[in-house]
Amino acid sequence: MSRTLILMRHAKSSWDQPDQEDFDRPLNGRGRGAAETLGRWLTSHGYLPDEVVVSGARRTVETWSRMAHLFPATTTMQSDPALYMANAETLLGVIRTRAAPTVMLIAHNPGIANFALRIVAAPAAHPKYAQYPTGATSIISFDTADWAQADWGKGTLTDFVVPRELTG
Repeated sequence: MSRTLILMRHAKSSWDQPDQEDFDRPLNGRGRGAAETLGRWLTSHGYLPDEVVVSGARRTVETWSRMAHLFPATTTMQSDPALYMANAETLLGVIRTRAAPTVMLIAHNPGIANFALRIVAAPAAHPKYAQYPTGATSIISFDTADWAQADWGKGTLTDFVVPRELTG
Protein backbone atom coordinates (compact mmCIF):
# COMPACT_ATOMS: atom_id res chain seq x y z
CA MET A 1 0.00 0.00 0.00
CA SER A 2 1.18 3.53 -0.65
CA ARG A 3 0.49 7.06 0.50
CA THR A 4 0.13 10.16 -1.66
CA LEU A 5 0.89 13.72 -0.62
CA ILE A 6 -0.53 16.66 -2.55
CA LEU A 7 1.79 19.45 -1.44
CA MET A 8 0.47 22.91 -2.29
CA ARG A 9 1.60 26.39 -1.44
CA HIS A 10 -1.38 28.71 -1.01
CA ALA A 11 -2.42 30.74 -4.05
CA LYS A 12 -1.33 34.37 -4.53
CA SER A 13 -2.38 36.57 -1.64
CA SER A 14 -3.23 40.24 -1.44
CA TRP A 15 -0.98 42.94 -0.04
CA ASP A 16 -3.60 45.69 -0.53
CA GLN A 17 -3.87 46.46 3.18
CA PRO A 18 -0.34 46.99 4.54
CA ASP A 19 -1.54 47.23 8.15
CA GLN A 20 -3.39 43.91 7.94
CA GLU A 21 -2.02 41.01 9.98
CA ASP A 22 -0.20 38.46 7.79
CA PHE A 23 -2.40 35.63 9.05
CA ASP A 24 -5.52 37.46 7.83
CA ARG A 25 -4.39 38.28 4.27
CA PRO A 26 -6.90 37.02 1.65
CA LEU A 27 -6.20 35.83 -1.87
CA ASN A 28 -6.00 38.45 -4.58
CA GLY A 29 -7.89 38.14 -7.89
CA ARG A 30 -5.12 36.14 -9.54
CA GLY A 31 -4.94 33.83 -6.52
CA ARG A 32 -8.68 33.18 -6.51
CA GLY A 33 -8.55 32.18 -10.18
CA ALA A 34 -5.41 30.08 -9.67
CA ALA A 35 -6.98 28.12 -6.80
CA GLU A 36 -9.93 27.15 -8.98
CA THR A 37 -7.60 26.26 -11.87
CA LEU A 38 -5.43 24.12 -9.61
CA GLY A 39 -8.51 22.30 -8.34
CA ARG A 40 -9.57 21.52 -11.91
CA TRP A 41 -6.05 20.32 -12.75
CA LEU A 42 -5.97 18.04 -9.70
CA THR A 43 -9.36 16.49 -10.40
CA SER A 44 -8.67 16.07 -14.12
CA HIS A 45 -5.54 14.08 -13.23
CA GLY A 46 -7.31 12.00 -10.59
CA TYR A 47 -5.44 13.57 -7.68
CA LEU A 48 -8.21 13.46 -5.11
CA PRO A 49 -7.35 14.09 -1.46
CA ASP A 50 -9.11 12.17 1.27
CA GLU A 51 -8.06 14.79 3.78
CA VAL A 52 -6.89 18.40 3.42
CA VAL A 53 -4.82 20.10 6.12
CA VAL A 54 -4.41 23.88 6.00
CA SER A 55 -2.51 26.25 8.26
CA GLY A 56 -5.59 28.21 9.23
CA ALA A 57 -4.26 31.42 7.70
CA ARG A 58 -6.97 33.02 5.61
CA ARG A 59 -5.07 32.48 2.33
CA THR A 60 -4.71 28.71 2.90
CA VAL A 61 -8.35 28.32 3.91
CA GLU A 62 -9.46 30.38 0.92
CA THR A 63 -7.21 28.42 -1.45
CA TRP A 64 -8.98 25.22 -0.37
CA SER A 65 -12.46 26.74 -0.33
CA ARG A 66 -12.05 27.95 -3.93
CA MET A 67 -11.49 24.37 -5.11
CA ALA A 68 -13.37 22.26 -2.55
CA HIS A 69 -16.54 22.04 -4.65
CA LEU A 70 -14.58 20.11 -7.29
CA PHE A 71 -13.74 17.23 -4.94
CA PRO A 72 -15.85 14.43 -3.47
CA ALA A 73 -18.06 15.46 -0.56
CA THR A 74 -16.21 12.90 1.58
CA THR A 75 -13.01 14.99 1.47
CA THR A 76 -12.44 16.49 4.90
CA MET A 77 -10.58 19.68 5.77
CA GLN A 78 -8.76 20.35 9.01
CA SER A 79 -6.95 23.45 10.16
CA ASP A 80 -3.65 22.89 11.95
CA PRO A 81 -2.05 26.07 13.34
CA ALA A 82 1.33 24.30 13.47
CA LEU A 83 1.48 24.72 9.68
CA TYR A 84 1.46 28.52 9.78
CA MET A 85 4.92 29.60 8.62
CA ALA A 86 6.22 26.18 9.66
CA ASN A 87 9.69 24.92 8.88
CA ALA A 88 10.29 21.67 7.00
CA GLU A 89 10.67 19.60 10.17
CA THR A 90 7.30 20.76 11.47
CA LEU A 91 5.65 19.95 8.13
CA LEU A 92 7.13 16.44 8.27
CA GLY A 93 5.84 16.04 11.83
CA VAL A 94 2.32 17.01 10.74
CA ILE A 95 2.41 14.60 7.79
CA ARG A 96 3.52 11.77 10.05
CA THR A 97 0.35 12.14 12.14
CA ARG A 98 -2.06 11.69 9.23
CA ALA A 99 -4.05 8.51 8.57
CA ALA A 100 -5.80 9.06 5.22
CA PRO A 101 -4.21 7.47 2.13
CA THR A 102 -4.10 10.76 0.17
CA VAL A 103 -3.42 13.98 2.06
CA MET A 104 -3.32 17.51 0.69
CA LEU A 105 -1.22 19.94 2.69
CA ILE A 106 -1.64 23.68 2.00
CA ALA A 107 1.07 25.73 3.66
CA HIS A 108 3.59 28.57 3.27
CA ASN A 109 7.10 29.46 2.18
CA PRO A 110 9.90 29.28 3.06
CA GLY A 111 9.16 26.01 4.90
CA ILE A 112 7.19 24.37 2.12
CA ALA A 113 9.96 24.94 -0.46
CA ASN A 114 12.55 23.42 1.84
CA PHE A 115 10.22 20.52 2.64
CA ALA A 116 9.54 19.89 -1.07
CA LEU A 117 13.26 19.67 -1.81
CA ARG A 118 14.08 17.41 1.12
CA ILE A 119 11.14 14.98 1.09
CA VAL A 120 11.73 13.63 -2.42
CA ALA A 121 14.49 11.34 -3.65
CA ALA A 122 14.89 13.53 -6.74
CA PRO A 123 13.39 17.01 -7.13
CA ALA A 124 11.67 18.15 -10.31
CA ALA A 125 13.90 19.50 -13.05
CA HIS A 126 11.41 22.36 -13.28
CA PRO A 127 13.10 25.79 -12.89
CA LYS A 128 10.54 26.92 -10.27
CA TYR A 129 10.61 23.81 -8.06
CA ALA A 130 13.20 25.08 -5.57
CA GLN A 131 11.40 28.44 -5.23
CA TYR A 132 7.97 26.84 -4.83
CA PRO A 133 6.02 29.94 -5.94
CA THR A 134 2.45 30.62 -4.87
CA GLY A 135 0.15 27.83 -6.00
CA ALA A 136 3.02 25.43 -6.71
CA THR A 137 1.71 21.89 -6.33
CA SER A 138 3.58 18.59 -6.11
CA ILE A 139 2.23 15.08 -6.15
CA ILE A 140 4.52 12.90 -4.05
CA SER A 141 4.07 9.18 -3.44
CA PHE A 142 5.48 7.11 -0.60
CA ASP A 143 5.87 3.35 -0.68
CA THR A 144 4.51 2.81 2.82
CA ALA A 145 1.23 1.91 4.48
CA ASP A 146 1.75 4.39 7.30
CA TRP A 147 2.50 8.12 7.18
CA ALA A 148 4.66 7.69 10.28
CA GLN A 149 7.25 6.12 7.96
CA ALA A 150 7.51 9.19 5.70
CA ASP A 151 11.02 10.60 5.83
CA TRP A 152 13.50 12.80 4.01
CA GLY A 153 14.38 11.53 0.56
CA LYS A 154 11.74 8.77 0.64
CA GLY A 155 9.10 10.43 -1.54
CA THR A 156 8.80 9.96 -5.29
CA LEU A 157 7.77 13.09 -7.17
CA THR A 158 5.17 12.07 -9.74
CA ASP A 159 3.93 15.49 -10.86
CA PHE A 160 4.57 19.20 -10.36
CA VAL A 161 2.78 22.29 -11.64
CA VAL A 162 2.63 26.03 -11.09
CA PRO A 163 -0.61 27.90 -11.86
CA ARG A 164 0.83 30.11 -14.62
CA GLU A 165 1.49 27.00 -16.72
CA LEU A 166 -2.19 26.11 -16.55
CA THR A 167 -3.53 29.49 -17.60
CA GLY A 168 -1.11 30.24 -20.40
